[in-house]
Amino acid sequence: MATDVSYKRHIAKTITWRLVGTLDTILLSWLITGDPLAGLKIGLAEVTTKTVLYYLHERVWYKINLSKDGVLLESRKRHIAKTFTWRFIGTIDTMTLAWIISGNPLAALQIGFAEVITKMVLYYLHERAWYKINFGLSKRN
Repeated sequence: MATDVSYKRHIAKTITWRLVGTLDTILLSWLITGDPLAGLKIGLAEVTTKTVLYYLHERVWYKINLSKDGVLLESRKRHIAKTFTWRFIGTIDTMTLAWIISGNPLAALQIGFAEVITKMVLYYLHERAWYKINFGLSKRN
């Protein structure tokens, strides 16, 4: 499927994903640490780091998935590959922040590994939902 994507679309996807991701992180961090304040701190710290990282991830994937004629190609395989690359980046960021904020490396690992599952499912669903939304697309075949 060919599309021409605007920066507005990337920004909108960044914002919607960050809302979903932050809520997931807060809940998982709270459940694992047993401390709602630690969960809130970890989730809110991620707002800054993950917003920047996600936007950069979107831009990189936009650049590497252009066809020879400069048209963006969409597919389920692409969404799955984006899911895995984003989860790798996101997990490293989450574990680092969780360790710094909680001071507990074991809790950081538990939060990071729990997020691998929850975030990959949520991210894939987010990608599929945005695939059906025309906002920021100049055309869709």
